[in-house]
Amino acid sequence: MAPKKDITGIEDIKVMVDEFYGLVRQDELLAPIFLYRLNTYWEPHLEKMYTFWNAALFGQRGYTGNPFAKHATMPVDSEHFKRWLSLFNTTIDTYFEGPVAEEAKARGFIMATNFERRIEGMKGADTVTLV
Repeated sequence: MAPKKDITGIEDIKVMVDEFYGLVRQDELLAPIFLYRLNTYWEPHLEKMYTFWNAALFGQRGYTGNPFAKHATMPVDSEHFKRWLSLFNTTIDTYFEGPVAEEAKARGFIMATNFERRIEGMKGADTVTLV
């Protein structure tokens, strides 16, 4: 493997996203959920994730959407979020090092924590607001 470097642009983001979702697709806990939701939509999902992370890390325009709304109805709990974060951090640590790589891990942690808290808070509610 080549020496690690920081995440510097879209090509690095593609590596990060592709390698991460490769792990997700093989994970016994996460794969069934993602495969059920994405089944034949992997390519559009990956493309959306490229633009999401490019916007999150480099301020590049192009991402539109509401990430939480897509996850709000998934049958997930704290174990799923811990695994997601573990695979995400493992991916970054395997391929990258530097300030932007650390920023990606920090943003992943914030996302996982917020999504988990919001999904847990919706359990048992009669109505759900997703925005």
